[in-house]
Amino acid sequence: MRYPPSILEEIRARLPISAVVGRRVKLTKAGREWRGLSPFNAEKTPSFYVNDQKQFYHCFSSGKHGDIFSFVIETEGLSFPEAVERLANEAGVTLPKLTEETVEREKKRAGLGEALEMAASFFEEQLKSPKGRDARAYLQGRDLGSEIIARFRLGYAPGERFALRDHLAEKGVTSDVMIEAGLLVSGEDITVPYDRFRDRVIFPIQDAKGRVIAFGGRALSKDVQAKYLNSPETPVFHKGATLYNLNRARKAAHDASTIYVVEGYVDCIALDRAGLANVVAPLGTALTEDQLGLLWRIAPEPVMCFDGDRAGQRAAHRALDLAVPMIAAGKTLRFAFLPEGLDPDDLLRSRGSEALREALAKPRPLVDVLFEREIGRAPIETPEQRADLEKRLFGTVARIADDDLKRHYRDAMSERLRALFRPQRAQGGGYREGNRGAGRMAGGRRSGGDFSRGFGSEMPLVASEGLKRNALFRPASVLQPREAALVLAAIHHPELIETEAEAIAELVLTSPEARSLRSALLDLAARGAGEDFAGLLMARGFAEPLRALELAAKTEGWTQPGTVFSRVLTAWREASHLHERQSFLNSEIEAVAREVAEDGGEERFERLKALVRRREAQLDPESGLSE
Repeated sequence: MRYPPSILEEIRARLPISAVVGRRVKLTKAGREWRGLSPFNAEKTPSFYVNDQKQFYHCFSSGKHGDIFSFVIETEGLSFPEAVERLANEAGVTLPKLTEETVEREKKRAGLGEALEMAASFFEEQLKSPKGRDARAYLQGRDLGSEIIARFRLGYAPGERFALRDHLAEKGVTSDVMIEAGLLVSGEDITVPYDRFRDRVIFPIQDAKGRVIAFGGRALSKDVQAKYLNSPETPVFHKGATLYNLNRARKAAHDASTIYVVEGYVDCIALDRAGLANVVAPLGTALTEDQLGLLWRIAPEPVMCFDGDRAGQRAAHRALDLAVPMIAAGKTLRFAFLPEGLDPDDLLRSRGSEALREALAKPRPLVDVLFEREIGRAPIETPEQRADLEKRLFGTVARIADDDLKRHYRDAMSERLRALFRPQRAQGGGYREGNRGAGRMAGGRRSGGDFSRGFGSEMPLVASEGLKRNALFRPASVLQPREAALVLAAIHHPELIETEAEAIAELVLTSPEARSLRSALLDLAARGAGEDFAGLLMARGFAEPLRALELAAKTEGWTQPGTVFSRVLTAWREASHLHERQSFLNSEIEAVAREVAEDGGEERFERLKALVRRREAQLDPESGLSE
């Protein structure tokens, strides 16, 4: 075997066939495919088609059909090894040298696949057995019947520590293979490796070809720390480059020209039950660049489906920020928000499939979600606040790499800003602002001026020194010790990522240092980059933000390496609870401050002062009132 199949698959995944073919054939979009004149025969009517989703070309005039390798061989007269080397270089894939070690590694991958398939069959059988009674009851409670269980190969991992290990051992699978496949937990302090999944409903994770490569497990006991548990990174499973249900969703997504992205296994199954088979889900972490690239190879405008609550909005905004630098013509995201408090599975079971389909029928474009996020982040009543809004909006737009699209986004944002602040003649002969009483100045007075002149004009909008000094209108300290500790603990204790990944991703962080480190940390974890997160972050250029967090959290000793994890976990959960309470308090202060600025009132002002005193007490550990 000159080149392992896994290497060839990686090259195909990184190089869309339209890009390879497009260097020799002028292609035009034709529905979900590309069309051009045959490179094999002289013709005037195009009969040559390319399909990125299926990764093949077909020439009707010559009958030739193949992938990127066969196309290069046919058109450039190269041998297969030469074609692989050429395309690997373009894709940035390092080819392994043909050694006994390479051959042995590929045999090992095949052995892992066989072990994982046997494990999937074992879990399926256990679900049908008397041991699987509670698991069947859980699935029935979620309206998941036998047909769905069979289609998604759902199973049950018994509660015993060695049930799967003993079953596979009887079939000749060694402990080393089970450990490398992620089926057993091992370590220096573990004398006898034991089953990773115990007393959990099992969701097999398959690759694009339908091969089992990992598992997700949902705990049945409420006392377990991690409700959902995924397989670790293995030679065949890379969490940040895999999407749940991709093997079933690809054809449906191709036929529908779109794909839905939900947050979890059960939500994914819910859409499938509602007749929307073109649905996938990330695997317990925020969406990664690799997953986004995979989605765009399937459909030009994936629809991100989120719950309608604050957590859903934060998840949508993380996906938006990830996508912005990479969007281009024919490559963007749309967003669908469900009714507040409902996820796809809840909506399906409470209101039926039609309600779920209706909620997803009119997704919002990325440009709208971006604009609405920014105008909702802070008051926009004064020139200073509006200038800040403009700075945030155009700062985000500046991250778009595609120059043509960046220009159109600038135009779109300028139009929306003009409409937002355009004065409209009121019935009484005066003027009223176009949104949320934006014409009011601090203290409730009206301004007769046209605020829209501030956008794009030569006169800068600068906050007054008095406003800058007013403590009532200042946010909390930018880098707070508790906020720094929450991120720093996850960097020094990778186990937190396994148990608290979702909570870490949803932390409301005020400092840019904490936000940037949190984003880089989750990306490293999703890629399975190892456990020395501090070293990896410093190597990526995050030395200064990391130093800032260390300095801010120096009083929080539980964050440091070497601290017993049980203590870290307890302290982290307590700190995150207090941080969430503080975040809600900050939101309340902002709302009351906006009311005071608009309408004044002694009662509101006194309430604002009380809230600020409460926040200062929370932030000052020596006050005796810190929560």
